[in-house]
Amino acid sequence: MLRSSPRKLIVRTIVALAMLAATLLLPPALRPTYAQAASLPALKAEQLSVSGLSSGGFMAVQFDVAYSASIVGAGIIAGGPYNCSRGSVNVATMVCSCTSGLPWCSVSNGGTGVASLVETTATYAQRGHIDATANLARQRIWLFSGRADTVVPTAVMDDLAAYYRHYLPAEQIRYRSDIHAEHAIPTDGFGNGCAKLGAPYISNCGVDGAGELLNWIYGSLNPRSTAPPAGRFIEFDQEEFIDSPRRHGMATTGILYVPPGCEGNAAGCKLHVAFHGCKQTAALVGEAHTHNAGYNAWADTNRIVVLYPQAAPVYPWANPNSCWDWFSYDDANYAIKTGRQMRAVKRMTERLMGVQ
Repeated sequence: MLRSSPRKLIVRTIVALAMLAATLLLPPALRPTYAQAASLPALKAEQLSVSGLSSGGFMAVQFDVAYSASIVGAGIIAGGPYNCSRGSVNVATMVCSCTSGLPWCSVSNGGTGVASLVETTATYAQRGHIDATANLARQRIWLFSGRADTVVPTAVMDDLAAYYRHYLPAEQIRYRSDIHAEHAIPTDGFGNGCAKLGAPYISNCGVDGAGELLNWIYGSLNPRSTAPPAGRFIEFDQEEFIDSPRRHGMATTGILYVPPGCEGNAAGCKLHVAFHGCKQTAALVGEAHTHNAGYNAWADTNRIVVLYPQAAPVYPWANPNSCWDWFSYDDANYAIKTGRQMRAVKRMTERLMGVQ
């Protein structure tokens, strides 16, 4: 393979970041109105699970793998294998996704190099950087790839499925790639047309993505609520969990949904972390993700506390789209337990689960 000159590499990096910044453009939206930011309540929730779209999907994978001892399952929409970017924005935008656009996109079947990523995972586990991979064997994983996804094509999700199959029995993995959907969280009643790419990156595809992933992870749940949310939305202070969050790609506040029956100590309630995608924060799409992605209706009837942590932009080039750090824009340790964003969200879950 020919090596690029340092100058060419710099140019490629700038171009990739510029294209990333131009991807998924949307008009600004007003931030939803919540009560003044509070301290995240100390609860005693159980059975932690995670999910996410796009950068949130990549973040959910690395969170799941790094903290596998604490997690029962994950739902990934348009994500990729653990440490897919290898800390490179070029790999992130050209190999693990097509956010760099043509002609730079190099996504291909098997292109993420699953075998080498499995080796890296083993090395990290041996060194104690992540939990033992044996923990993954007891999890349940739900995967969704839209057949029309132009941002994270199905080839990348196929590699993610192959990655998880290295650790889990096939019967514990549910992989859907049968819907002609663009890059979005699928719902069965809210959002854009299924084949449309655009804000808020939630699409009405006749598929209850949140419901399917929660039912797959936790087993048969009670039917979802058909009424407006009966629980409480809390805007909480994320600065308790990470110093100077804006410097490190996180907003100063996050959002928590507490359903009926989970106030106080929340004993017997489950905990789910829903990672938004790039350009899908509350600051940019208002209540679309936190209120309409589909999680809360299931939370109300099944006592599931839903944590919606919030990322934020880092200008001018590092992270203009409010993505989660899955390509080392802020932290070389982005994919392991000591990563700033990783540890911040883990501390949030520990507070909500009553872990000292």
